[in-house]
Amino acid sequence: MDFLAPEEVERLVRVFAQLGIRKVRLTGGEPTVRKDLAQLIACVSAQTGIDKVALTTNGWNLSRHVDEWVDAGLTNLNVSMDALDREAFHRITGHDRLNDVLSGLERAQALPLNAVKVNAVLLRDGLDEDFSSWTGFVRERAISVRFIELMRTGDNKAFFDAQHVSGQVLRRWLEANGWTPADRGADDGPAVEFSHPDYVGRIGLIAPYAPGFCDGCNRLRVTARGQLRLCLFGQGGRPLRDLLCSDDQSGLLKDRILDALAFKPAAHGLHNSDPGDIRNLAQMGG
Repeated sequence: MDFLAPEEVERLVRVFAQLGIRKVRLTGGEPTVRKDLAQLIACVSAQTGIDKVALTTNGWNLSRHVDEWVDAGLTNLNVSMDALDREAFHRITGHDRLNDVLSGLERAQALPLNAVKVNAVLLRDGLDEDFSSWTGFVRERAISVRFIELMRTGDNKAFFDAQHVSGQVLRRWLEANGWTPADRGADDGPAVEFSHPDYVGRIGLIAPYAPGFCDGCNRLRVTARGQLRLCLFGQGGRPLRDLLCSDDQSGLLKDRILDALAFKPAAHGLHNSDPGDIRNLAQMGG
């Protein structure tokens, strides 16, 4: 089955906006593999009620296309970058593209984006790279670097057991070095960000194993083929694509989404070693 076409995305986002959604994130996998990404961004940003259009990307094509995306309506950018050291980046990703990502970030900072953020997975091996190198990275850059606890999925048990480290390690380091929790916005998602008076940027932590992580969850996900997912680590999805064929179906689409919301779980099952039916995060993004 093909991915959702721009006109299907437009109908979908229009209904979500009517239901009160104000922020839409395009993620992956890797969304920049779509040649019509700028068109998708424009379709989303054109919908009445949508205030923020965000993109999560590996950043490899950022310097070449970020101007086009911003012109289309992109307001927020997240870039996955798991290391500041070139060799470590190559080892983790399998590609020697750190310089491309850094060039793209530099270009993005020159554009009128609301926020530029970096996502890095917190790994046991990566603890050898001192957190101070990351705080140094944001000293003069208006960037938030958010560390994400490694999450268990269907295909990574051995890797998870070897590499998972609690986000409390980072939190304790930050607090010991003068960083304090920053005020949170309504659409900030699950990250807790820390600020320091001597630094322009911020350091954040996304800790899905922390108590109460799911308490304020207000997220819904739709796969590239039109399945509504109520929880990243849930079971199955609700099909929406059959109601994206015509504008006349918007009422039925709205009803199906509202009916599904009654089944949104209160919390994920990661604490019970239950990642749901997701094999890996490349299927859907975080």
